[in-house]
Amino acid sequence: MAAALAALAFLLLPAAGATAAEKPTVTLSKTQAGKGGDITVTGKGWRPDALLMMLVCGQATPGRGVPGGTNSCANDTGRAVTTDGKGAFSKKLPVAEPPKPCPCVVHVATVTGEKALADAAFKVAGHPVEPLPKQQGGGRLSVLTDTGLDGSSGVLTWFGAPPSRKFVFTVGNVGSAPVKNPVFQVGTSHGVFAPQWEEQQWRGTIAPGKKAQIKLPVELSAGAHGDYLVSLKFGGKVLAEQPWGVGRPWGVTVFWILLCVVVPAAVFRIGMALVDKLRPGRRRGSRPAGRHRTGRISELTDRLPKLRLPQGAVAADRAARTPPTSRTKPPGASGSKDTAANTGTLPWFTPDTDPGAGTAPTAPAGQLSAPSENSPTTKGNT
Repeated sequence: MAAALAALAFLLLPAAGATAAEKPTVTLSKTQAGKGGDITVTGKGWRPDALLMMLVCGQATPGRGVPGGTNSCANDTGRAVTTDGKGAFSKKLPVAEPPKPCPCVVHVATVTGEKALADAAFKVAGHPVEPLPKQQGGGRLSVLTDTGLDGSSGVLTWFGAPPSRKFVFTVGNVGSAPVKNPVFQVGTSHGVFAPQWEEQQWRGTIAPGKKAQIKLPVELSAGAHGDYLVSLKFGGKVLAEQPWGVGRPWGVTVFWILLCVVVPAAVFRIGMALVDKLRPGRRRGSRPAGRHRTGRISELTDRLPKLRLPQGAVAADRAARTPPTSRTKPPGASGSKDTAANTGTLPWFTPDTDPGAGTAPTAPAGQLSAPSENSPTTKGNT
């Protein structure tokens, strides 16, 4: 019986050791160092070929984690490391003062894949130390209903303004003590990158067994587009996650297209105007030589005095200018003996050649003759 128990214990010990080895661990080459130095961080039990992030964080302990999230860490001096095929790593980390006072830890967490983290106590020489805030004993919050994002994008978001929403969720206090003014952590992640956490405090008290609807603002960076994930954390535990699809700001694309079309057109117009002004042989306000001379001649002609001729001379001049073929001759009349045509006067004003004749000369066809001197005068009915 004793031999059987010993054999069973021998078989279980490796399994227990394997289970313990699966938990991620972190060890430091130094537990204290000043700003500007460096320490070597060694890890075991991590997932093979996993990408990790190492940070020096304040207001944290290994058992409690980092309540303030990455806002309590020196993010500018963080280092990334990839584990080997056995889940181990070793890399140097620069020492920097975190934005929060100590107690401090070296925080190591996965960037992609399944979440895993581990902390190791560390002291930054010369950095202030303050006691940790009191934990709310007995109070525990849990998300009761599905979460959602309220709000919509405006016109400015179409032109690259930061998208914003309201993260709405309902929590209930499942503990035995009230939770007063709880501090939540809201993080947004894009693609395979880790969430960027931001602390937001809700003003109010949630009694044991009660629930409350909470709305926290969420805002992305300017020009953000694509698929995002909004996460909610409280007490170091992720309570809810909500996907968020952000459309592309097409207004910025339209603006750049118009800029690429309008600017070259304006430059071309300005260039053509400069070429026209700087063209050799062309002066401002100048006119062609032919037009200038014609204008001068007409101007001089208008200034000359105008002569007036007698009416008879004007009629004779017109008759002289008229071609012989275009003149009108009365039927039966000779051109050489026509007194009216030669003198240019009307026929009824032509004197009679034979005053003693009994009959008056016949007037040409189409013309009216004046009454004869010997004809009786008709005065009408008597």
